[in-house]
Order: sequence, then C-alpha cells, then structure tokens
Amino acid sequence: MLEAAPYRQRSDSRRMAFQLLFSAEMNNLPADILFDEGYYCEEIGLPCDFSRLLFVGACEHLGRIDQLIADTSIDWQLSRMPLADKAILRLAIFEMLFVDDVPIGVSIDEAVELAKEFGAQEKSPVFVNGVLGRIAQRIEENAKGLAPSTDASNLTVLEETTDD
Repeated sequence: MLEAAPYRQRSDSRRMAFQLLFSAEMNNLPADILFDEGYYCEEIGLPCDFSRLLFVGACEHLGRIDQLIADTSIDWQLSRMPLADKAILRLAIFEMLFVDDVPIGVSIDEAVELAKEFGAQEKSPVFVNGVLGRIAQRIEENAKGLAPSTDASNLTVLEETTDD
C-alpha cells in the first residue's frame, strides 16, 4: 500500500488524478494495478489522499459517469472522444457529484484549466466547460430540496424520468 505524499494543493492533486485516469484508460489498466505496480508518474511523486480519492472514486463510478457524459455531450460519442478530454470530464463529474466541500463551479473551473493544459484539441476547454455546465444545471435542477450526499444513491437523481 502506498503512503500518501504530504499535503498538495488541490489543483496539483487534480492534475495527478487526471494523469492516473488518463494512464488507466491509455494502458487499459484497472485502478488497483496502477497503484500496486507503480504506474503513476514518479516525477511528481506518490498520489496524495485527495488525488487517490478523485482517481479511485471516478473509477468506482465510471459506468454512471460515462452515461452522464454520453447523455450530455452533444454530437460526441464517448468512444470517439479524445482520451484526455474524457479523463478530465470523468474527474470533474466525480468531484461535482461526490466531493461535498468543493463547489461545483470550482470543479468546472479546475477542469477547464486541465483542458487548457492537456486537452486534445484547441477547443477542448470550451467542450469541457459546455458538458460540465449542462451537468451542473441538471444537478441543480434535480437537487432542489435535497441535501448534498456522497453516496451513490445521489446519482439516481440525475436519471431522466418520463411521465407516461
């Protein structure tokens, strides 16, 4: 088991979590293998607690997060989305849904900054901002009257309902 590095600023922690998510996708490796066999970026050190929380949490909720991305990204199939953009979105959506002490706007701003630095295309920041903005709107619309929660049942609030 890895020992977490001393405190890092959350922006650096997000960058590390993004790099882990990207590596997992690129190398088709599960989260536990990345940690157990040291596939993280050694030049920036061991993942701190916040990086691990974001990375492992995004991996644990990947199916639901990917469904939100697919439902929200206009004219983009998840399978054709650039890996960097997809990793940034996964990270931010997990944070928006499950990390109560980070405002949604901060998660979006941090994701846009990651897209500026690592995005696959010039328009990646705009794309990331648009998808996350639509998800934030859905969260706000569906969470009226609900207390924030970090359990997975909160995700069911985001599912579309139809009146039959």
